[in-house]
Parts: sequence; C-alpha cells; structure tokens
Amino acid sequence: MHSDERAARLQLAACYRVFALLGWTEMIYNHITLRLPDSVTGGEKHFLINPFGLHYTEVTASNLVKVNLAGEVLDGSRHPINPAGYVLHSTIHAGIQGAHCVMHTHTTAGVAVASLASGLSQSNFYSAQLHGMVATHDFEGITLHAEEGPRVLASIGGRQAVILRNHGLLSWGQTLPQAFAVLWTLQRACEIQLATQSMGAPLPVPDDVAARCTRDSLQFDPRHGAGQDVFNALVRQVDRIDDSYKN
Repeated sequence: MHSDERAARLQLAACYRVFALLGWTEMIYNHITLRLPDSVTGGEKHFLINPFGLHYTEVTASNLVKVNLAGEVLDGSRHPINPAGYVLHSTIHAGIQGAHCVMHTHTTAGVAVASLASGLSQSNFYSAQLHGMVATHDFEGITLHAEEGPRVLASIGGRQAVILRNHGLLSWGQTLPQAFAVLWTLQRACEIQLATQSMGAPLPVPDDVAARCTRDSLQFDPRHGAGQDVFNALVRQVDRIDDSYKN
C-alpha cells in the first residue's frame, strides 16, 4: 500500500473514533469520506468511506472501503457501502474541486435547527464565525437519487458549512481537519441556539459584527493550521482510550 494511502486511512479512521467520542454517531449511519491524494490515484478521484453495518467505534484503517465516483469498490473489500452515503458524498467530491473531505451528521441539535423554518440564527459566538459560510439545501428525501446531485451543488456553491433542511449538517474541506473545524463550529452554533430558544428569543448579532468575527476567526485558514491542532488533541484523547483504529 502506498504510504500516502496508509496515512489517509489512519487519519480517517481516527476521525471516526473522534466522532464517536463526541457523540456524533447515528447507529451505523452517516459518513465521513476522504479523497485519496493524486500520489495514490494518479489523478483519478477515489475516496475512502466507512463500511456499511459497522459502528464508528468499529471502523479501522484497514476496513475503510476505497471507491471511485461510480461507486465501484477498488480494494476488494468484503464490506458493502451505504448507497445514500455514496451518492451524496461522491456528488460533492466530484463537483467541488477543493472538497477532499466531506462530513455529514444527524446530531439532535443539527437536525433540530435544520428543521426550523428560520434555520440557523446569527445569535451566538459560533454562528457569528460562519457569516456568509452557510448554505442550505431543501429536503428531497433520502439521498439515493443521482439526479438530486446538481441541485445539491447549486445549493452549496462555495460554502463549506451546509444545512440540509429537515435532515442534518454537512461540511467539506480542503483537508480533514478543516472540514472538522467547520462542522464543529456549525454543531456548536446549533447546540447553543437550541438551548437559547428553549429559554426565549435569541439576541441577534449584527451583520457587521458577524462579518468581523468571521474575518478574525483563523481556525479555518490553512495558514493557521485549519483545525489541525484541535483535531490532533482529540486524536490523542482517542489514543488514550482505544487506539484499535490503527489496525
């Protein structure tokens, strides 16, 4: 196995365990996918996805499944993949040049905010760091149908934080840590909004203040690590608990 593929498998498997640590699991459902570098694929778009039927705590570097954009398994894996996950993720990997990592969750806070007619409220520290970064896509049912793909891409545009209405949250990034930083910020914004709305009406953050917050937030910027430090810290926590993802 190419050393760059081995490194990608380790990073993605660790990320599944990080999601489990944070409680961002949905039984055997949802997905994090990572595109393999050109050094491995020769320029073809191949990506890694979790084996369908395994909990995130069971995902390891060796049982991740390598597929192409046609959904063909390339590594002889005995594990199936979830068609709904493949369709959505392959659409984004294929259609957005910089989408090397795609993450999708059904957390309670994320689905709750996605199910509000008003959507995400620009009313807290975290949503204020996502000014102009959030896309929404209307619910069309379970993402099994390829014809929805162009509409998904049109809804996303170039925005890395995505609310799938009535469905959940999604992020994409040039790297896995960057996608994680975006999703974590969006998730925290939803959690705090959910708590705030349980007590009363949120206090809006003015657009100019939110725009400044987003400019001042360096966590998504590759020049400042783009989430690498926080992701590394969480992987160290996982390693202290169970490092079997390295298998």
